[in-house]
Amino acid sequence: MTHNGHREEPITGQIVRMEDGNPVAPAATGERRYTAADYALSDQARARIADGVPANTRRAYERQWADFSTWCTEHGRVELPATDHTLAEYVETLCAAERAPATIEQAIACVRSMHRLAGYTNQPLTDAARLALRAYKRARAEAGTRGQREAPPVGIDALRAMVSACDLSTRIGLRDRLLLVLGLALMGRRSELVALTCDDVREAPDGLEIRIRTSKTDKDSRGETIAIPRGSHPLTDPVTVWREWVAVLGEAGETSGRLLRRIDRHGNLGPRLGADAVNVIVRDLAVRAAVPGADTFTAHSLRAGGATVAYAAGVPVSVIAKHGRWAPASPVVLRYIRAVDRWRDNAMRNVGL
Repeated sequence: MTHNGHREEPITGQIVRMEDGNPVAPAATGERRYTAADYALSDQARARIADGVPANTRRAYERQWADFSTWCTEHGRVELPATDHTLAEYVETLCAAERAPATIEQAIACVRSMHRLAGYTNQPLTDAARLALRAYKRARAEAGTRGQREAPPVGIDALRAMVSACDLSTRIGLRDRLLLVLGLALMGRRSELVALTCDDVREAPDGLEIRIRTSKTDKDSRGETIAIPRGSHPLTDPVTVWREWVAVLGEAGETSGRLLRRIDRHGNLGPRLGADAVNVIVRDLAVRAAVPGADTFTAHSLRAGGATVAYAAGVPVSVIAKHGRWAPASPVVLRYIRAVDRWRDNAMRNVGL
């Protein structure tokens, strides 16, 4: 049996010395031994480890690794452990196929992650692969190819227009209004929004307290309670919006379970709303409200909008990052801030042009 490419031999010793992650047989005799059991994992343990990776990331990595493995097989290369040259050549193949730079970045991260999980730490090196990707990005920029298109943020005016497009005489309209308001006020990821249960939301004297039980940056699922203050506009006040939706659930006898539900054309409530449906709802309402760029809106537009309007209102960056459950130094938050600053702190403002 092998581990990290080294043959495992019975090793004796009260104390086992390690070099480069591998056990080294001590000189003394009559000592403890490694066996195959020391390197074994049960199916249950493997499944638990796999579940430690967020589902969306896991699915993306599974696709990326399958593509990389297939490519290696077709080109007579070893995928695990792969050489630096193999990774660089694979990146060149993706560049030649004009794949999006973000997709190629993910492919590199996937290959490294799979090697790390298999015990091949820091393999393969990515220097050559990333230089190839950098050249590809520069060539795309020089050719006028658009970079990754980001979902535009939903501002307050756009939010109110989209809420006005909801038919509030129907269950679907009341649900969609809550989705829009909470999405922006929570700066919520769509996975967080659809995971909310009725028990996760509590009315407090100053607004709503919403429990986010786990999130992308909360890898240990400690959970966090986010405070949402009362609003000033009757269409978008979070407390009013939540109360009216909870009343709908109560009339249907649904006082527990998921907060946001699928609703069929007859108005019947389903057990939960799917994450993909959130994108559809947001885009559809943006189109119906005739918001500029409506066809590019996604669920992320609500999250980006929350950060953007907060910064424009003078909220500190650190407070925005904590509220939106971003890492403290997240470059994503800084992108939203720059979008506001390039107009607010513009060098050409008031120069008399």
